[in-house]
Amino acid sequence: MYRVEIYDTTLRDGAQAEDVSFSVEDKLRISQRLDDLGVHYIEGGWPGSNPKDIEFFREIKRLDLKTSKVVAFGSTRRATNRIENDPVTRSLLDAKTEVITIFGKSWDLHISDALRISLKKNLELISDSVSYLKSKKRKVFYDAEHFFDGYRSNPEYAIKTLLSAEAAGADTIILCDTNGGTMPWYVEEVFEKVRNELRCPIGIHAHNDSDMAVANTLVAVRKGASQVHGTINGFGERCGNANLSSIIPDLKFKMNIDCISDEKLRHIKEVSHFVNEIANLPHQKHQPYVGESAFAHKAGVHIDAVGKNPVTYEHIPPELVGNSRRILISDYAGRSSLLKKGEEYNILLEKEGPEVASILHKLKGLESQGYQFEGADGSLELLMKRAIAGHKRSFDLVGFRVIVEKRREDEDPISEATIMVKVGGAVEHTAAVGNGPVNALDNALRKALEKFYPDLADVKLLDYKVRVLAANKGTGSKVRVLIESGDMEGKWGTVGVSENIIEASWQALVDSIEYKLLKGKKKKPEKSC
Repeated sequence: MYRVEIYDTTLRDGAQAEDVSFSVEDKLRISQRLDDLGVHYIEGGWPGSNPKDIEFFREIKRLDLKTSKVVAFGSTRRATNRIENDPVTRSLLDAKTEVITIFGKSWDLHISDALRISLKKNLELISDSVSYLKSKKRKVFYDAEHFFDGYRSNPEYAIKTLLSAEAAGADTIILCDTNGGTMPWYVEEVFEKVRNELRCPIGIHAHNDSDMAVANTLVAVRKGASQVHGTINGFGERCGNANLSSIIPDLKFKMNIDCISDEKLRHIKEVSHFVNEIANLPHQKHQPYVGESAFAHKAGVHIDAVGKNPVTYEHIPPELVGNSRRILISDYAGRSSLLKKGEEYNILLEKEGPEVASILHKLKGLESQGYQFEGADGSLELLMKRAIAGHKRSFDLVGFRVIVEKRREDEDPISEATIMVKVGGAVEHTAAVGNGPVNALDNALRKALEKFYPDLADVKLLDYKVRVLAANKGTGSKVRVLIESGDMEGKWGTVGVSENIIEASWQALVDSIEYKLLKGKKKKPEKSC
């Protein structure tokens, strides 16, 4: 089987993305996960560019990496420096990595306008830098920056830059689409020509400015690339880099190419989510393979077919990438959808039973009012279980009041909530403050209930979203509130809808607490009557 090396540059190229910043500890934790995933090379950063990267290359040595080799990244020497005295070259060697990647110019525009040196001098920089690093017993990868633009501008010279690196001993030469504007058919054409000129292995490094980075990478592999560069989740400057979260499964499943083991591939969704968490970014649910929606089914016809044979609407089994099938319930739902969802919730429904028809009627009525259950599985499970005889509420509201008071122009408002609830025969009346009316209400509700249900102390509100459903009524418009809550065992979503944002929030908060209490009850499958 043809083998391709995976070269991850999340810690360097990925960290150049807007809104992404990794501490040294972050980079170490990500490196460990990338090694566990089985990538071959981890580009740690540019050791001469900042103190953080210098510290990373010192600290990474204490990790016992099993699969991955750490790579230091930098440029060819400066035109005004002798190679022995060049600070960039010295910093690359000081990083003490077995592998070094350097980039050089392939586009005559950059040589004349950015470096402002002759084309001949640029070839000297490439040759000197590669040969010197090779003399220091390093494996050297040469990144041909802007290669496709350079080839389009001056193909003969662009090839000369590659031949210069090869003659100096480069172990692999990587063709870079640095501006990200190249189309797949041109990548294919150029790779065919370069393949006939070089004897050393060739790689591909694609940016995503025209949304072609994954396609360009796969086309390059078809034409002989044996090393692919990319980042987890496609992080990168401007529009990002080639997305390894898609490329790795594409190589395995669509091209039958060896890159990482089947067992390690089952962790790619986990790694994708981990990197997002470290970057403090929300996970993109519609990402292929690793997104929450990648194997989610909403239309009743689809759900029915998948139940009979998953191949009807799934291109691979989700378990192969650590994902899982999700059945979404909405106003498109039919009986098959509800039965599948019932199985997921451990609710035994009869296809022709009255509860199914009742739930469907209720569900479609609520969605017509603006409710959405795709991101609110907690509310959906409660709705279904309330349709089954015997399910009782954990508490009843007697009443609540929320006060927002602003005393001075230059002071923040004060929010206070007072609430009275009934649990069994006991009535609890309490108050709490918060940094907003919803937070105050949430605090008061928990304060009232925790003496009866101590496990509620574990619940954290993870996300709170408000969407205006129809803006034609201005501030009187109906809103939908989606709340994501979690504890040490998992996360769940709940929903509320009203013209009053406090009421919509209350509905979602109550469902969140009811779902937590429902989770704590270990029952046998509930059966409809």
